Amino acid sequence: MAHIVIDDSELLEKAIKRFKRMVEKEGIIREFKKREYFEKPSTILNRKKKSIARKLMKKTRKGRGEY
Repeated sequence: MAHIVIDDSELLEKAIKRFKRMVEKEGIIREFKKREYFEKPSTILNRKKKSIARKLMKKTRKGRGEY
């Protein structure tokens, strides 16, 4: 959970920017968007398989020196 403490001398804009960085770093917005709608287990599995296949393809292309 993102939590920041604001000093009296700190500008509000600076505190908001710090909060946004913290939220981005923790992946809160990404997680929210992922859970915004129900996704069937089969869809999740297919998405993960495709992701793994893309990573493997990219890794094999890098290993051969092709771009």
